[in-house]
Amino acid sequence: MYSHSYKTLQPTDVRIKTEHLNIYYGKKQAIKDVSLDMFTHRVTALIGPSGCGKSTYLRSLNRMNDLIENSRTEGNVLLDGVNIYDKQVDVVELRKKVGMIFQKSNPFPKSIFENVAYGPRINGMNDKKKLEDIVERSLKQAALWEEVKDDLAKSGLSLSGGQQQRLCIARALAVDPEILLMDEPASALDPIATAKIEELIYELKNTYTIVIVTHNMQQAARVSDYTGFFYMGELIEFDETKKIFTMPAKKQTEDYITGRFG
Repeated sequence: MYSHSYKTLQPTDVRIKTEHLNIYYGKKQAIKDVSLDMFTHRVTALIGPSGCGKSTYLRSLNRMNDLIENSRTEGNVLLDGVNIYDKQVDVVELRKKVGMIFQKSNPFPKSIFENVAYGPRINGMNDKKKLEDIVERSLKQAALWEEVKDDLAKSGLSLSGGQQQRLCIARALAVDPEILLMDEPASALDPIATAKIEELIYELKNTYTIVIVTHNMQQAARVSDYTGFFYMGELIEFDETKKIFTMPAKKQTEDYITGRFG
């Protein structure tokens, strides 16, 4: 269904780099000394058993962990060479650039149109024609436009689960991010809706750099270019996805992928 084309990546293609990242919740260490490069216009999948730190790591990439009481981050997260944890970084601007799609779709109790227009509106966009253009473009990018274009006044909550998730993706795209973080975006969806989200991810990487957390290893194998295997807060192995799934370097990775533990 998907054909991956690998090019020889230059170091300049690194979009996000974490260096010796440690994250704590109170005294508990959730992420242990993780250094990892994520590349421009590539999908990086993070896999590993529940509670291994994948989502904590993902949330560190746009400082969502800041919202969790007692969380503490050490080390660097570099976005285009700038450490996003520097004091002078504007977190609101950061989150516009690095969008987030959550596991459970969370449309606002507003119309489909207003769900997508929400971000541009709070950023000061009031031009009706421009808003209409942004909503149409975002819904098209999220592969939802054809299904909802005649019902934009309908509540976002009236859509099916898969449509709601694509609406949330459209909402994230409306503020023109450059990077998309996806935390198990299809885990609550049926196989048909999941396939649509996967196809969408594959399309979106032409425009965005994507990092996805998934507990579904087949999904990681299908949609990603690179895969990182996390276990107990540590990054055990990171490589091109085809290599991780066919010739992992570490026995622990192989045991997880073949279902011997997890």
